[in-house]
Amino acid sequence: MSTSESFIGHLVELRTRLLHSAVAVLVVFICLFPWASDLYTLMAQPLLAKLPKGGQMIATDVTTPFFVPLKVAMMAAFLIVLPYVLYQIWRFVAPGLYANEKRLVVPLIVASTMLFFCGMGFAYFIVFPVVFGFITSTVPQGVAVMTDIDKYLSFVLSLFMAFGIAFQVPVAVVLLVRMGFVTLEKLREARPYVVVGAFVVGAIFTPPDVVSQFMLAMPLWLLYEAGILVAVWVGGGKPKESEAQ
Repeated sequence: MSTSESFIGHLVELRTRLLHSAVAVLVVFICLFPWASDLYTLMAQPLLAKLPKGGQMIATDVTTPFFVPLKVAMMAAFLIVLPYVLYQIWRFVAPGLYANEKRLVVPLIVASTMLFFCGMGFAYFIVFPVVFGFITSTVPQGVAVMTDIDKYLSFVLSLFMAFGIAFQVPVAVVLLVRMGFVTLEKLREARPYVVVGAFVVGAIFTPPDVVSQFMLAMPLWLLYEAGILVAVWVGGGKPKESEAQ
């Protein structure tokens, strides 16, 4: 097979995998569409629970009450289908991987997905109540808290992404060790810098109170330590390319 034919074959395969993923997301989104407003209410519950009596959220644009819940339903559909999307990605890249790489990639994909969901769950159930409680408790007298639903969605999504990515620390540590970019000894020596960096990140991405800062900094540090333990268990060193596919 010529180079051009091989390239076209890869493009066709990529298109097929993307199409399967898009169809799966669309099907789940259609199923969730009737409950789009309920999904938004569920996502807004951490803020609604902290609003003063009689407080409510508002929509400042004409189309916002319709399109914002749709965005939430689409996000929920993608999260539900994410394992299938990752499976499609795996089917596309697997033929080009060595046997030892295949044994490593599948556990990493599963762990990365679970950790991302754990990060989102940690933000929703632990961080949001503290953050919104702090914000609503510092409102000046005479100021009514009425957050726009679209801006609330953007804020929540940014924190979901921040905590979801932060919870990928163990996966990143294992990859760095397995690929030979860093040794376990160097990772252990970097602990003091990691602790300082975790609290800097916590100060940047949380409100200016000690509790919220600790709520992000401590998981980052513990996840770093968990990554070192997993790397020790998996074993370091760069995979040998001579192993058969």
